[in-house]
Amino acid sequence: MQAAQVLDVDVRMVMLADVFKDRLSQCRKSLDKRGVNVPDKHCHLGFDAYKKVMDSDVDLVILATPPNFRPVHLEAAVEQDKHVFMEKPAAVDPVGCRRVMAAGRRADAKGLTVVAGTQRRHERNYLAAARAVSEGAIGKVVGGTIHFCLGGGSIGFKPADVPDWEWMVRRWGGWSEMSGDHIVEQHVHSVDVMNWFLGAHPVSCVSFGERARRTGGDMYDFFSTDYEFPDEVHIHSMCRQIPRCWNRIGQLFRGERGVADITGLVSADDYYVGGLDRKSPIELPEIKGHESPYVQEHVDLLRSILRQEPINEAQNVANATLAAVMGRISAYTGRKITWNELMESDLECKPTPADFESEQVTMPAERAPVAGEISA
Repeated sequence: MQAAQVLDVDVRMVMLADVFKDRLSQCRKSLDKRGVNVPDKHCHLGFDAYKKVMDSDVDLVILATPPNFRPVHLEAAVEQDKHVFMEKPAAVDPVGCRRVMAAGRRADAKGLTVVAGTQRRHERNYLAAARAVSEGAIGKVVGGTIHFCLGGGSIGFKPADVPDWEWMVRRWGGWSEMSGDHIVEQHVHSVDVMNWFLGAHPVSCVSFGERARRTGGDMYDFFSTDYEFPDEVHIHSMCRQIPRCWNRIGQLFRGERGVADITGLVSADDYYVGGLDRKSPIELPEIKGHESPYVQEHVDLLRSILRQEPINEAQNVANATLAAVMGRISAYTGRKITWNELMESDLECKPTPADFESEQVTMPAERAPVAGEISA
């Protein structure tokens, strides 16, 4: 709606869907404060509520559910010829990533716009730095580091009186099966920037991680990953969710002739904004756009629809997600994992979206994987 104001166009929120009535009510109250009223008949509940949205005559859908549902919801949207904004990550496993890639190709064939929640690709400082690097400002990229280190909290253990399905959806941020673990759900931003600046996806990785403090769920607290790209270029990836530790959101790329250091500046309340480290010796081109990349990505989305000039970020976000999934699987298994393996892998995290729709959900054990003791 902010983006619509920037473009001075009429965009209306006309339909909502969620699993929980309380969440739906909270959203409606928030919209009411903005003068937006969504009538009862256009508010849908349940794991199959997305189908009612897709069967309607809306033009654009926003997919902001837990990531494990993303591939199914994107497929349904594209099937019904909807333009899409989908949050990151694209999926939580190799099967889901490939489904998003395939749905993206179908969206291309239909002339639909698909914008992902990887807002760095719409952020002025990042766009300026990317252009400078692509034009040779630092020479060929030969290595670098990417970080997404912030505080994080435990979800605690499930109370006995709460159903498995409800706990996993309400506490989706603590489950690898729902979020992909934080290397996928959060660090995907930095992984996407890595792919973008190198113009490729990694061919393999070796990763390690562990749980140090978190309770409940089954996720790690940190990951350290060595991503290998073509021409033996290596990028060190570090992500961590532990309170009261050193924080950084940023990416540094070393070229043959210089360094590009792009940082996300972390504030006291753990929100961040993108910025360029002014010590970096890159002369940047001027990029115009909204000061908030979160608004700008929707400006670009709406403008592409209005101009009938589709943009499609499904492949980019699926590539970034799969690279992050590759790091997670390497850490969980203790193995070196290749991109080609995952493009052939039948690994699908359970419970699946179909399990939730059929109410056949069994919560996994509330403990983290032990490297070397599980297979890929």
